[in-house]
Amino acid sequence: MVSIVNTVGGILCGCALSQFPEYSQQYVQRMGGALDELATVVQDFDSSAKSAGYNRDEALAVMTGSEFLESRQNDMRRTFDRFDTLFEDYSRLKDANAFNRLAYVARMRDSEVFKGTVEDFKPAVPLTLEGASFVSIGFLFGYGLFAGFMRLLRRKPKQVAA
Repeated sequence: MVSIVNTVGGILCGCALSQFPEYSQQYVQRMGGALDELATVVQDFDSSAKSAGYNRDEALAVMTGSEFLESRQNDMRRTFDRFDTLFEDYSRLKDANAFNRLAYVARMRDSEVFKGTVEDFKPAVPLTLEGASFVSIGFLFGYGLFAGFMRLLRRKPKQVAA
């Protein structure tokens, strides 16, 4: 019984982890699209600032005097920060294979890209070497996890001496 539970756990984890290469590919594609759109906004702002005789920081500094301008200033600061973060993350992830992306999984942190990727994600059949490797790793992890859990359940409590 225990071996069956461990095997099922391994299969479930293997199947789940086998989807990582496809998920990470779709995430990076979405990240690239988001980066392209943000680049347009950043370039438009910088161009407008330059034509008014300002650099980016100076243009942001003069966006005061009304609630709207100050709100817009904060929006643009967030946009610049998001652009910089996405650019750095994308630079590391775009040419990485699935194994390297797993090492950089913390760089898949943009909530909007994450949400869109999850909503549109279609599972892939792991027919590549990477996919098969992830199935194997996931299976071993799941089998070990369930084996450890089942071992905890089977432990008999120590009897206290009277």
